[in-house]
Amino acid sequence: MKILITNGDLSARAGTQLYVRDVALGLLRRGHSPFVFSPVLGEGAAELRAATIPVVDNLNSLSVKPDVIHGHHHLQTMTALLRFPGVPAVYFCHGWIPWEEAPPRFPRILRYVAVDYASRDRLIFEHGIPENQVKVLLNFVDLERFKSRPPLPPSPKRALIFSNYATEETYIPMVREACRQVGIELDVAGAGVGRPCDRPERVLGNYDIVFAKARAALEAMAVGTAVILCDMGKMGAMVTMSEVDKFRTANFGIRVRQEPVSVDLLVREIKRYDAYDAALVSQHIRQTAGHENVIEEIISIYHEISKEKSDLNGAFDPSESGAVSDYLHWLSPRFKEYYKFRAKVELLQNSRLMFLYDFLWRLPLIKKWAKRKRPEWTQLTR
Repeated sequence: MKILITNGDLSARAGTQLYVRDVALGLLRRGHSPFVFSPVLGEGAAELRAATIPVVDNLNSLSVKPDVIHGHHHLQTMTALLRFPGVPAVYFCHGWIPWEEAPPRFPRILRYVAVDYASRDRLIFEHGIPENQVKVLLNFVDLERFKSRPPLPPSPKRALIFSNYATEETYIPMVREACRQVGIELDVAGAGVGRPCDRPERVLGNYDIVFAKARAALEAMAVGTAVILCDMGKMGAMVTMSEVDKFRTANFGIRVRQEPVSVDLLVREIKRYDAYDAALVSQHIRQTAGHENVIEEIISIYHEISKEKSDLNGAFDPSESGAVSDYLHWLSPRFKEYYKFRAKVELLQNSRLMFLYDFLWRLPLIKKWAKRKRPEWTQLTR
């Protein structure tokens, strides 16, 4: 099959970029022909091309029509659907919060896939996607890349914050203090501190505890480290055998990471470290979360929607025009809000008030207040 995979951004190696990579590589190994569309290219695109997977930033570059569209992110998915009439699609939702993960409603999107149950609830309860069109395929890990480390020591000695969102202005100081109190050395890997981790499979096994969420947490568990759910200012518990399945249905994400990060909570969870239990968790993840089975299920969905579309004889559905109109109606105020905000930023940047703003922003208390009360103000410093 010829499968067009869409993604909003391939400039880095994180999140959906890694999901696209793993799925595309799995399809290629099975004799299919995956190719990827994203308007923003970069390191993620280069990695795909190095693996002989075609990548384009303009669909007019393609001279072939895909059999199936595998959609990530609504703008790129709708672009592909309109460029290739008659082609069925499956849309993947990877998150509860991100705007770009919102599902488009379109007649040729015949299946919606959520990577956890929070995303499933978003599809069904917030966007009205029929329940019989939604399937949950829990996130996965490439077990060939992330091999098991040697057994953990009885007491933890080294810890790692593994996140692109961690900075000195967010929660790193609290994790550092908690680790100091229990005598653990702490390192940080991620774009937020200027140390992106392009090959985490070579790094994770050097640590006994990893602070992470979602896919990063899953990768750390597959390697065999103990994991404390912590990122973006919120934290959960140490992942143990008694709760690993519950946590995995939430993709080790926001639904099981609800407490504000604090030194006391971090110390409490660090003290729950149990090398034997962490080994059981790792063994369980390696038995249940491998990527091969998920890719087989994704291929099965491709075949299902291809058959359903062929049963319709590829006839044009007049409701598509209405779906496009509804989508643009939903989309337009979002862009209007964005341009209003940009206009305010430009006005401030071009005024003398910018000098006062720069001075006030350097005061830690003002900065902390602004981030809490008006998060969009933080964008002015970029």
